[in-house]
Amino acid sequence: MSKDLGALVVLAGWLGVFHTVVGPDHYIPFVMMAWARRWSAAKTAVITVLCGLGHIASSVVLGLAGVSLGLVLKKLDVVESFRGSIAAWLLIAFGLVYMVWGLRRAWRKRTHSHGHFHAGDDTHAHMHSHLAEHAHLHQSKAPVSIAPWALFVVFVFGPCEVLIPVLMYPAAEHSWFGVLAVTLVFGATTIATMVGMVLLSRAGVSFLPLSKAERFTHAIAGATILLCGLAIEFLGL
Repeated sequence: MSKDLGALVVLAGWLGVFHTVVGPDHYIPFVMMAWARRWSAAKTAVITVLCGLGHIASSVVLGLAGVSLGLVLKKLDVVESFRGSIAAWLLIAFGLVYMVWGLRRAWRKRTHSHGHFHAGDDTHAHMHSHLAEHAHLHQSKAPVSIAPWALFVVFVFGPCEVLIPVLMYPAAEHSWFGVLAVTLVFGATTIATMVGMVLLSRAGVSFLPLSKAERFTHAIAGATILLCGLAIEFLGL
């Protein structure tokens, strides 16, 4: 491995860690969905890894296509910026829809009493929630969640702006070993950092005194993801 390629590999590794840590969209959505939907640590890690792979693969394909078509870095930056905007708006839409669904669920899950009147002036009341009734009526159907797929789509559109410049140098030199080395190191450090941040944050959230807000977990998760998307689109995070 040449010194130039060695320096690129080291840079790719550092950028993989740095851009993940400073990008809240790389971990906050997974943390909130794992908390709201009570995913296990293993399921959370698997979903995070798959989304990370889609995130990186899409930028690698774009970078290699740009080199093949002779596109300059500035044009690729424009494309990546456009992709970033799409990803942010998809995250905003997902958070908004999930928040509304969570609020509707919380409303239906509220407990309330019904009075019953019987002969002889005998009355009594019982507490229940309509969500429990609905779950009982449909308990034979296995629940299907589209949340992991929605996150995957968002991350496929999500750009890796920092990878493109590092990737284009060995690609332009037709060093496919260099392209592979840079991609693998960047991908490994990005995904490892994502999983680490997600699992640590997930463990931290579990210790918060949120028992009183349990009915609103889905709404809170949706609102947090919505704010994350808005911050990325309008604050450039």
